Amino acid sequence: MPEDAPSGETDTGRWMEVQLVGESLGGIFERGISQHPNVGDTVHITTESSLARIYGTDDSGQITIGSLSSSESIPAKLSLDELITRHSAVLGSTGSGKSTTIASLLQAITAVANDSADYPSARVLLLDIHGEYPGALSDVASIYSVDPRPNEQKLLIPYWALSAADLLKFLTGGVSDTQETAFTDKILEFKRQSHEIQKFPGVEASSITVDTPIPFSLKNLWHDLIDFEISTFEDSDRSQPALVEKGDAEALKSPRYKPHAMGAKGPFLNAEAIGIRRQLSLLRSKMLDPRYDFLLRPGRWEPDLEGRVKSDLDALLSGWLGAEHPITILDLSGVPSTVLELLVGSILKIVYESLFWSREKSEGGIERPLLVVMEEAHRYLSAATNTLAAETIQRIAKEGRKYGIGAMVISQRPSEVDDTILSQCGTFLALRLANPTDREHVRGTLPDGLVSLLDILPVLRTGEAIVMGEAAKLPMRCRITLPPEERQPRSTDPKVSEQWSIPRREEGYNRVVASWRAQKPRAVVDDLDIERLPVQDEPAGDSSE
Repeated sequence: MPEDAPSGETDTGRWMEVQLVGESLGGIFERGISQHPNVGDTVHITTESSLARIYGTDDSGQITIGSLSSSESIPAKLSLDELITRHSAVLGSTGSGKSTTIASLLQAITAVANDSADYPSARVLLLDIHGEYPGALSDVASIYSVDPRPNEQKLLIPYWALSAADLLKFLTGGVSDTQETAFTDKILEFKRQSHEIQKFPGVEASSITVDTPIPFSLKNLWHDLIDFEISTFEDSDRSQPALVEKGDAEALKSPRYKPHAMGAKGPFLNAEAIGIRRQLSLLRSKMLDPRYDFLLRPGRWEPDLEGRVKSDLDALLSGWLGAEHPITILDLSGVPSTVLELLVGSILKIVYESLFWSREKSEGGIERPLLVVMEEAHRYLSAATNTLAAETIQRIAKEGRKYGIGAMVISQRPSEVDDTILSQCGTFLALRLANPTDREHVRGTLPDGLVSLLDILPVLRTGEAIVMGEAAKLPMRCRITLPPEERQPRSTDPKVSEQWSIPRREEGYNRVVASWRAQKPRAVVDDLDIERLPVQDEPAGDSSE
């Protein structure tokens, strides 16, 4: 009943609030209203044939993700163009079906991609924080992991592909302007020397900057700077070094000098030392820490002392962006949480910079768009911290459309994701959200006309979503198609009653400690040395009774 109705008037009918979203002209439904209904016009309940006319479409570029909750015979479809170029967000509480939704969505894309008549050049990069998707998408994905299984490849990121500021922030914990200049001047010197030796295509020596992705030796950087900081001199003019032992850059062994003396008698300290011993000690400790090998000892991409590398960035990008499968999964489940933000930020930075600068090439994002899918986005896209990952995704959200880079943000805590990033998402798949703070955060990013749809978020079934935005013809409530059981992500809850009902078995917690220490879930206590011999069949008739 209307709020302004006279208090004494009897309510003789049913009242509803109606929002006009489109109209059917000639049997074809279109968004928008050209003529509004008049007072007194008849209102009809929507039939299944009407829903089919509204949501059904034969347009190309559509992917089917499920069916309408109100009519399971009508498929729920999304426009692939708008889904990628206008960015998207998949939001829902833990256990609401986010991982299954993503697996279903990516399988829908790759099912089309496998058909040579449609989209054989689909390109998706999935950042998998918990290692849930390799099993679900193994037939359509190339998999890279910090702790690779059989048929997976080692995930490595060359440190020299990052900007100097981002690299130094990680290596030194922060430096002043004067101290930063000491590092960047030396890095620039090494990069120019590396180019002189290797002559990288398309690079002019005069155009090289400290951020140009050219390999240089981090070990040499440390050795040269620490040598300058600790050097002493025999004479007051500082012309005769009091060197005792050169040191070894490859072994990260520091040079040794005679200790300085007090007063007017040498050895004398280096008066031009900048005072970066603490930062250099931190740099060395990180180079010796195996947790950072994925970045500081990147295998084929690790430069020798002269800056030479066995593989260049084209091999790295070919694996990540040009693999034979339409999806590339970067499994980050073996990464310590302390370096997760750095790892994700490094990956996103390399991908964005490469596609931005190659925008006029056939391998660039305009000619072959890329969808970047980010699981557990609240862990590294928080508004509270100015991380490399958040900064890069903000650039993608604001400018990625122009360069063929689309972002899909997945989170169970949308209230912790940067508002700038969420507000740039054109399509939302909202699953069950129980937390009122998270619901209000999503509500604030949507147009006023769609806000009322969020009232039912707390009561949605698992795997059911409200889909709204540019990729959907109209806002819809739909059931996401479940992948086959063998193709579902490893995100299901433990079956407590089933596991607890199993008889107690012998346990070995030394295996637990081995995994803990190695920071690898599959670490073993004892390596099994099994000798395998070929089996030879006996000739027929030679067998004895």
